Amino acid sequence: MRKLIVTEFISVDGIAEVEKLPNVTWNDEMNAFKEDELADSGAMLLGRTTYEIFAGSWPKETGDFADRFNALPKYVVSTRLKALDWQPAELLGGPLPDAVAKLRQGSGGNIYVHGSLSIARQLLSHGLVDRLRLLVYPGAVGQGKPLFPTEKPLALELISAVPFSNGVVALEYRPGK
Repeated sequence: MRKLIVTEFISVDGIAEVEKLPNVTWNDEMNAFKEDELADSGAMLLGRTTYEIFAGSWPKETGDFADRFNALPKYVVSTRLKALDWQPAELLGGPLPDAVAKLRQGSGGNIYVHGSLSIARQLLSHGLVDRLRLLVYPGAVGQGKPLFPTEKPLALELISAVPFSNGVVALEYRPGK
């Protein structure tokens, strides 16, 4: 069965709005983290906003990483979109838990949720996330959209923690019991 992995850039206080994160210099360690994710990816699960942002920029990118990223199947959760230009892509229908269960039964590597905060929060609330991969930026932003649902506590088991030379820490968790 394919794993569902949420990957996010967040502040130390759990805010996942990229535009609010402290400035850090992207470095080779962060690049390696994203390369590892891409090597493990079989598909992307995206919300409408993230899909539109990615579709507006990634097809213009060149190079090995961009070619591999663009070629991944994309599953998009949206009631507004009727057509998807960034291919291969498919709109998901029905309740999110049911759609994700069907995706996980497929073949072809793990499914990554990049950004797509509302989707990530729903998946966490429903207990559908197998792994959380976080790049934690060195700073607290105080307010904004948190990654974690606030309805109930979420136990996490640490798999790895790797500090980078630019102050970012790569964390990987498995949701606990």
